[in-house]
Amino acid sequence: MAAAARCRRRRLRPPRKAAARQARPHRLMNTRIVPLILAVALFMENMDSTVIATSLAEIARDIGTEPVALKLALTAYLVALAIFIPISSWMADRFGAKNVFRVAMVVFVIGSVCCALSNSLLTFVLSRFLQGMGGAMMTPVARLVLVRVTPRNQLVDAMAWLSIPGLVGPIVGPPIGGFITTYASWHWIFLINVPIGLLGLIAVSIFLPDWHRNAPRRMDFAGFVLCGTAFAGWVFGISVVTLPALPISFGIGALLGGTIAALIYLWHFRRTEYPLLDLRLFRLPIFRATMIGGTFFRLGTGAMPFLFPLMLQLAFGLNAFQTGTITFASAVGAFAAKFAAEKVLQIVGFRNAMIVATAGTIAGVIGMGLYSPQTPVWLMMTLLVLTGFVQSIFWTATNAFVFADVDDKDAGQANVISQVGVQLSLAFGVALGGGALELFRLSHGGESTLLDFHLSFYVIAAIGIISTVIFARLPKNAGANLSGHGGGGGH
Repeated sequence: MAAAARCRRRRLRPPRKAAARQARPHRLMNTRIVPLILAVALFMENMDSTVIATSLAEIARDIGTEPVALKLALTAYLVALAIFIPISSWMADRFGAKNVFRVAMVVFVIGSVCCALSNSLLTFVLSRFLQGMGGAMMTPVARLVLVRVTPRNQLVDAMAWLSIPGLVGPIVGPPIGGFITTYASWHWIFLINVPIGLLGLIAVSIFLPDWHRNAPRRMDFAGFVLCGTAFAGWVFGISVVTLPALPISFGIGALLGGTIAALIYLWHFRRTEYPLLDLRLFRLPIFRATMIGGTFFRLGTGAMPFLFPLMLQLAFGLNAFQTGTITFASAVGAFAAKFAAEKVLQIVGFRNAMIVATAGTIAGVIGMGLYSPQTPVWLMMTLLVLTGFVQSIFWTATNAFVFADVDDKDAGQANVISQVGVQLSLAFGVALGGGALELFRLSHGGESTLLDFHLSFYVIAAIGIISTVIFARLPKNAGANLSGHGGGGGH
């Protein structure tokens, strides 16, 4: 009897090794290893996207093209994000988030090496697209990994540890990129991703836990092809039309092809159980207003990181390092806003915050249209800090506000659609800003002048201010259920 009881107790007691394996993710979370490992990818991606802006003039000179033509490289990266972000969750469920995350880091590093080896506009654009394929999987899958391995009561703290290194990237990126470009070679701004990526890959392989993954829902491959064709056709088309580096017929053909693919998708998604992008969400008024208003905002500000460093170098005569030591100021303002955004939204509410944030950012764009080589550097940096602060408030507000009238069951689709909209509108913003600069340059011939840059800033500012009008039309208590402003609980 006693022996039988001991046997039963042994059978009921979990094996020590299995128990240790179960506890390991929680111990890792307690030491905050997991979010910091995942943050390596965000740091690498965010630093890369800012470091390139200060080096565009030198890259263009070296590969034998015009600096404004490199907007194709910026838009190629954003288009890759827009195309592949919608399938990131499916990929994680189908192949395992840890595996997908590692492959994404490898793809990003390979794309970085290809950028460093590029010797023409075409190879540089294709290399940036490859980087974007990796980037499209890194950030969404990193957040998915964190949500799945983190107890809910530790999720806010874990997300903070994930985001802070990602915010540091844009601060250190411009001065580091400018220093490397000025005193070494622009090729190294991409090659520094190799050791960072390899360290991250090793850390992920050793420390990141495996877990049971969800059964993936049916993948809408037809929708993926149609949306990818539409996105690529639109952005490539508008880039070519606004920059005649290729025959304009190429751009018109791409725009027509993209539009046809989009129209076919509109027919397709209504007949598909699980469409890639469920556009029925646009029936929700707050979701629709956030998407439309955000699109105009990004059309008016997307070209800022492209035009402003170019103006400092081509019109002011600064080198890449001097440019980077100025432009990083906007990232400092954005970093500071992360610690104030929640309190601001509680005090003034979403509607007022987005009105002030959009108007303040557009004022910063107009200010760039007033700068001259005689403008004190301290004044430019002060205004950049303020612009970065209010722009970051907008990003934080809309990241939450877009879900204000979305049901929990549709939150995943709302997140995917909003992320795709962000990347596409930023790509269009770069294309429009670069197109305006090229148009003003062609009006007189020769090199781009300071006036050309000023007029370009005014053009994109006129587009961006439409977002302020859209958000001003929202109800005063819109999003009160998220911010708690006014004690409201409804939409």
